Amino acid sequence: MTMGFYELLIILAIVLLIFGGRKLPEVAKGMGKAMREFRKAVREVDEGGGEDKKAISEKVSSASDEEQKE
Repeated sequence: MTMGFYELLIILAIVLLIFGGRKLPEVAKGMGKAMREFRKAVREVDEGGGEDKKAISEKVSSASDEEQKE
């Protein structure tokens, strides 16, 4: 299922109303960091980085903790 232009536009309008124009860049930056960390963890698992699920979940939670501190 893919999102169309109008669905995306509605979601962006709602986000803008909730967070406001000044907070929106910070929210986008945090989402970008979270997506990068998630992709990195998935890539490490796919490559067989030798880490178990617990270590990966600790990395993801520490990344989200760092994001919340900012």
